[in-house]
Amino acid sequence: MARLICTGITSLDGYINDERGNFDWSQPDEEVHSFVNDLERPIGTYLYGRRLYEVMRFWADPHVGPDPSPAALDYAAIWQAADKIVYSTSLESTDTPRTRIERAFDPKTVQALKDTADRDLSIGGPHLAAHAFRAGLVDEVQLFVSPVSVGGGTRFLPTGVRLDLKLAEQQRFANGVVYLRYQAA
Repeated sequence: MARLICTGITSLDGYINDERGNFDWSQPDEEVHSFVNDLERPIGTYLYGRRLYEVMRFWADPHVGPDPSPAALDYAAIWQAADKIVYSTSLESTDTPRTRIERAFDPKTVQALKDTADRDLSIGGPHLAAHAFRAGLVDEVQLFVSPVSVGGGTRFLPTGVRLDLKLAEQQRFANGVVYLRYQAA
C-alpha cells in the first residue's frame, strides 16, 4: 500500500502564503531544493487543488526559467514523470501531460488509489488536503519551516482537525529552514 504524503513549505507561523497570496519568501535554495527532490522521487501521483496545480504547471517546461539550476532541472524531470490528478469544479482542461481532472474529492476513491498504487502519493493545496486530513487518509506530513513570520494568509494545516503525529525525522539547513517529517500516530 502506498502512503499519502502532505508536504508544504510554511512560514514559522504556519502559512503557505501571506495575506496578499505572496510566497516568494518560501523559494528553496539549492541545498533545500536538492533535499526536496530526493523526497519527491518516490512520488508516483500528485493530487492537487486547482490553485496549486496552476502554480506547479511551471515545471512542465523543461527549461524552467531563464537560468535553471541543477536542482530545478532535476525537479522538473521528477514532476514531469509523475501522474497528476487535479481536483477542480471550474477547470475545463489541463495542458500538462499525465494529468487528469476530478470534479470532487472522494475519500473512498483516494483510499483505493493508496491500496493499489506501487508508488507513494502526494497531496497538495490546503483546501484539498483538508479533505484528506478529515478523512484520516494522510499518512505523513512533511514541513519545511522557513525563518519568517508572515502574520496571516493561507494556513498549511486545516483548522478544526486534530492530528496526532509522531516526529520521524528533522533536519536543519544553512539558510535557516528546518525540515520536519511526521507520521500519523
